Amino acid sequence: MAAKIKKGDRVVVLAGRDKGREGQVAKVFPKAERVLVSGLNIVQRHTKPTQGDPQGGIKNKEAPLHVSNVAVVDSNGKPTRVGFRVEGDKKVRFAKTTGEVING
Repeated sequence: MAAKIKKGDRVVVLAGRDKGREGQVAKVFPKAERVLVSGLNIVQRHTKPTQGDPQGGIKNKEAPLHVSNVAVVDSNGKPTRVGFRVEGDKKVRFAKTTGEVING
C-alpha cells in the first residue's frame, strides 16, 4: 500500500494525550504502522548509567503514534484525508478537502 503520510508532512493528532496539537513527521515506521512526530507524545524513560551516559536518570523522549491517530494538515490548516490520483505519468497525493496536491 502506498504511504499516505510521509516524512516531513505537517500532521495534527486526532486522538490521545496530544489531541489537537500539530507537528512535523520525523520518521515513519511502515511495518509497525506508526509515525514519530517531533515534539509530540513525549514519554519518560528511566535509564541506567552507562559508559556513554554516566549520569543515567529520567530522560524525556518522543514515542511513535499510530498512523490512524494523525491526519495531514491541508493548506487551510485543517486535518484532511489523503487520496491518490495520476497526473500525467506520476502518481500524486492530494488533500480530500481542498483537492490540492500534497508536496513530497
